[in-house]
Amino acid sequence: MHMRTNRRAAGVTQEGGATGNRTSRRAHRARSRKAALAAFALAGVLAAGCAGDSEKAAVELDPSNPTTITVWDYYNGAQQASFDSLVSEFNSTVGKEKGIYVKSKTQGSVPELEKAISNSSAGEVGAEEMPNVFSSYADTAYNVQQQGKLVDLTNYFTPDELSNYVPDYLDEGRFDNDDSLYLLPVAKSTEVTMLDETDWEPFAQATCATIDDLATQEGIAATAKRYYEYTDALTPDVPDDGKAFYGRDALSNYFIIGMRQMGVDLLAPDANGKAQVNADKEKVRRLWDNYYIPYVSGYFNAVGKFRSDDVKTGDIICYTGSTASAAYFPDQVVDDNGTHEIGYRIIMPPTFEGGNAVAPQQGASMAVAKSDEQHEYASCEFLKWFTEKQNNLHFAATSSYLPVRTDANSIDELDSAIRDENLSVSPKTRDCIAMAMGSFDDVELYALKSFDNAYAARKVLDRSLDDKATADKAAVQAAMAAGQSRAEALEPYVGDAAFEQWYATFCQQLQAAAEGME
Repeated sequence: MHMRTNRRAAGVTQEGGATGNRTSRRAHRARSRKAALAAFALAGVLAAGCAGDSEKAAVELDPSNPTTITVWDYYNGAQQASFDSLVSEFNSTVGKEKGIYVKSKTQGSVPELEKAISNSSAGEVGAEEMPNVFSSYADTAYNVQQQGKLVDLTNYFTPDELSNYVPDYLDEGRFDNDDSLYLLPVAKSTEVTMLDETDWEPFAQATCATIDDLATQEGIAATAKRYYEYTDALTPDVPDDGKAFYGRDALSNYFIIGMRQMGVDLLAPDANGKAQVNADKEKVRRLWDNYYIPYVSGYFNAVGKFRSDDVKTGDIICYTGSTASAAYFPDQVVDDNGTHEIGYRIIMPPTFEGGNAVAPQQGASMAVAKSDEQHEYASCEFLKWFTEKQNNLHFAATSSYLPVRTDANSIDELDSAIRDENLSVSPKTRDCIAMAMGSFDDVELYALKSFDNAYAARKVLDRSLDDKATADKAAVQAAMAAGQSRAEALEPYVGDAAFEQWYATFCQQLQAAAEGME
């Protein structure tokens, strides 16, 4: 999938706020419900004569004795509220008419959901029964599918129905070399860079820094060094107290996307579904130089669970993270100097100099667990309804995700949904989605192909460099506190020897994880 944008553009900028109310939403959705019920009624009439379109299209359900399906997700906050609202609407309308009742349950986080699914599919003692539907990233779903426990969705979705979804999003759910489909996209995200524009402005004016400087990884690293030096100089009587400029979520994305930008697939499955590790040393060194070195030097930082948390506490003023994080970008900074309001600027994520424009395609899809015809059919009917154009736009707009339908992927459609339903959508969320949608033609959205032990390999990418950078930065600070100069404290960590030692360990860890030997 390709995205359209001018990477040197000034980005989207706005003060925080909220728009909309729900005054006319009930009336609008009531009209939509009537249309949906009429469509389902017509589908029921046609089902008997069109059973050949789908192997299991004519499964009968009993509205007087509804089929209950369970759905597990990882949503929280506004995302969970939006999902639960749509589930309630389905249950009281189409679900009631068709004889389907949906019970949803959040597992709290992606790792907690993945663990719950893994335990359930393996039949671990004390594990809950497998849900009928669950949110899943490709690596988790791949493992369950390899156990023969996922429904091939092409049994319940016709080619015409599947043609409504963005093809690249569908491809992520195809694990075999055939037309089988094991994941249905419901909402997606990519990455953007978000900037505290209020605290950026005095720095930019003083140093002539520009937004264009943030278009590359090298540019961000150089800007972060200048920001540290600028903030250090603000207190000349206190040496080495400069502030960090930048942080990023998901180091695995930094590795996977960064290598792809440089023309290498870091991890790629072979014909047998086993991962091939392509850790080109020269390119991995560029990853090291533009994350680890700035981090141990104090130019980058990671303190809270997410980098949006670090913007709020003033530990950084810029980060790269998921588009879904836009809703959490703060409206004010609370630090040792008090509280002040901030504005924001949204920028496309950086590329490596000379590299291709590549950004991650991420966000969990939905899988259906094998059970019986009634529950499988009911599960797919719910997913069809949930991803209808209007419902897909509603969920995307209120949860900071990108819609997955081809007819919903435009800012005009998004704005129409927000306006027509009076949705409560923050400007940050709307602008972030608009930035991503506006880039569809010029940026490759990339996702790893599924392979054995993909989750373990991704964990190495998330932790290996991050753990070392965190530990070594603490060692540098301890050495300075003990009386060493900043240059002396940094010397053991910024030379070739430090990279060579880490690189050897990293390659061993990644290869072992890919081979299931971690």
